[in-house]
Amino acid sequence: MADAVGSIDTPDAQDEAQEPKKARKGGKRAKKGPFKRLALFYRQVVAELRKVVWPTRNQLTTYTSVVIVFVVIMIGLVTVIDYGLNHAAKYVFG
Repeated sequence: MADAVGSIDTPDAQDEAQEPKKARKGGKRAKKGPFKRLALFYRQVVAELRKVVWPTRNQLTTYTSVVIVFVVIMIGLVTVIDYGLNHAAKYVFG
């Protein structure tokens, strides 16, 4: 059967016999002890935190006030809906 353009074909047994496979012995993790891996993780965390663009104090107060206003509005909306459903249930069920 002819291969379509861009199709992914599995290798034949003939192709596999020509390329010898290399045995991996655990990769990079097997060479390091648990404390070295923990130290590497800590260094990577610190490096990623240095890349973070932290907001200024002005941006932080703006974002915080927007979140607080949104939460207050949502509390009011849920309260009104709850009050209305409460009265509707009392009307229906007596």
